Amino acid sequence: MNKEEYKAKAAKTIDEVSAKINELKAKKESAKDDVKSDYEQSLKTLEEKKSEIQAKYDDLKVATDDKWDEAKNAFSSASNSFKDGISKISSLFS
Repeated sequence: MNKEEYKAKAAKTIDEVSAKINELKAKKESAKDDVKSDYEQSLKTLEEKKSEIQAKYDDLKVATDDKWDEAKNAFSSASNSFKDGISKISSLFS
């Protein structure tokens, strides 16, 4: 995958992250009282991870050739961290 394809994929990831957070916010009211506090904390953590992903994406967009791999890896790491957070918050509904 070339740089432009990866940047397009990364932009799509940013959109998906935003959509997922909005979806989770909508579900917050249906959370059981005993998990609502954990849910809210997990949602706050996801918001922080979203900010991190956005920052890594901004770095990726302007990365020079010699910094490309570093920026790409940082974005991938932030994206994976968000996915782990999604798994955690989803487990609250299990």
